[in-house]
Amino acid sequence: MRWGRVKMHPFTFCYSLKYRRRTRTLQTDEEMEGFTRMKTAFALKPRDYLATPEKKRFLNIALFSELSSRYGFITRILSFDRDRAWKRRLIDELPPQASPRCVDVACGTGDLTILLAQKYPNGRIIGLDLTEPMLSIARTRCRFPNVRFLSADMGRTLLDETSVDILTGGYALRNAGDLRQAIREIHRILVPGGMASFLDFSKPPQRFFQGLENLLLRIWGGFWGCVVHRNPDLYTYIADSLQQFPDRRNLKALFEAHGFQVVRSRLHFAGVIEAMTVVKSPP
Repeated sequence: MRWGRVKMHPFTFCYSLKYRRRTRTLQTDEEMEGFTRMKTAFALKPRDYLATPEKKRFLNIALFSELSSRYGFITRILSFDRDRAWKRRLIDELPPQASPRCVDVACGTGDLTILLAQKYPNGRIIGLDLTEPMLSIARTRCRFPNVRFLSADMGRTLLDETSVDILTGGYALRNAGDLRQAIREIHRILVPGGMASFLDFSKPPQRFFQGLENLLLRIWGGFWGCVVHRNPDLYTYIADSLQQFPDRRNLKALFEAHGFQVVRSRLHFAGVIEAMTVVKSPP
């Protein structure tokens, strides 16, 4: 499958190139139709597809299907190889439980899911993701018998109410089509006192630092997008998605407004990354 010519990002000097696409698995006819529309007009300009939950959902399927084979590599590159340590610490700080029911939303290629399986060998663990190529890699990597991978949106998991003890998400909240709906869904499926831990890019509350972070992410992401994919817009998506994401203070307030208590927050990488843990308040 080929895409049309793509205008390159202003922070690089790449020429427009024909862009190849791998075969993707889309879950419904509606998604296939939407993806076809997006393929024609979108040319992988992610910032144009962040305005509505439907467009962002199509974007996530298209973008992460393309990135799936190199996702682990580029995540290590963009984080200066700190990503694995951050994820390990996030899971290490979860409480000991004999056989918890765990869900890893937007599980991607399964990094956090595997760590959950190692920490809770008697637990029941589900990894959820929208993107089949990501899930295919996760299934290959994760051979634990207590783990299942399912295709589902984090805003509509189809899991039973109060059926989850522990929930995790790596770079999940920022990619939610509708963040408030995703938080409501997390609240619905967690048991009272259930814990959710997230790792994601963080938006500082001060405008000066927001602008500085945005500039650095665009330069760094644009450079590696051009080197690895010959399309810098793939990784400047991180900066684009942060534009519509709440800053650190407002994100915590949003969780508190939806019935959670923020019990832990830690900044990494000079504040670019945040690890946050919340607990569902008792009724």
